Amino acid sequence: MSLQGKTLFISGASRGIGLAIALRAAREKANIAIAAKTATPHPTLPGTIYTAAEEIEKAGGKAFPIVCDIREEDQVQDAIEQTAKKFGGIDILVNNASAISLTDSQATTMKKYDLMHHINGRGTFMVSKYAIPHLIKSNKNPHILNLSPPLSMKEQWFKNNVAYTMSKMNMSMCVLGLAGELRRHKIGVNALWPLTLIGTSALKLVGDTSKMSMRSPEIMADAAYEVFLKDGAKFSGNFLIDELFLRQEGYTDMDQYAPGVRKFTPDFFIPDETLKEIEELRTKQGWN
Repeated sequence: MSLQGKTLFISGASRGIGLAIALRAAREKANIAIAAKTATPHPTLPGTIYTAAEEIEKAGGKAFPIVCDIREEDQVQDAIEQTAKKFGGIDILVNNASAISLTDSQATTMKKYDLMHHINGRGTFMVSKYAIPHLIKSNKNPHILNLSPPLSMKEQWFKNNVAYTMSKMNMSMCVLGLAGELRRHKIGVNALWPLTLIGTSALKLVGDTSKMSMRSPEIMADAAYEVFLKDGAKFSGNFLIDELFLRQEGYTDMDQYAPGVRKFTPDFFIPDETLKEIEELRTKQGWN
């Protein structure tokens, strides 16, 4: 399979992981809708939908930058319809846009709570809702990929930042439900989450990252690419961790995502059994 000629709708694709996924698809001459709010330069974050479009075009893809705040229903509907009209349909949806505040209940303002739940949970559901009719029409192995963690009801993931965790698990519940709902339409619905922290400019807004060992967004882009190549009719309802999934797909060169680094800062929501499985594969397969 190939992504050539397929149309991807990626929320929050003006920078970071979303842009990395777009660039990976662009290398195979895919069509990519960059649906994000940043039409003018952000005061602290690099990139806009237009600079992202330039990068995508240079990488070989066809870019469609479109201003879209996924909290606004009319903007979502319009962005989806414009994308389908421009490229003749939508084949892959990537729910990447997300908001984060790592604060406990007393430090989380209701404004922050609403922001996270409107973008992470409601936004993911709404973008999926309006994209699904187009995905059903696709005959090009349609997929939905949410950048969300494995579902878990363990206290350890909720106690320090309950509002944020609730919002991310909401995204993952969308995967669980939509995988079942859309199975008869042969649409693959999966979740992808990083094993380690990913070095994006947005992460720096959360806290000091100078002492953290992180990987580049390209590891998530490669993992997403491998998901899109799977037969969605058979590969659905999975909660994937980037390195584990890539190793299972035959990737062993993990050094490319953080040259020379062997000890990483784990991301949130990584189960102990996953860490154990990763260590076993690292021992067996090596790093290069």
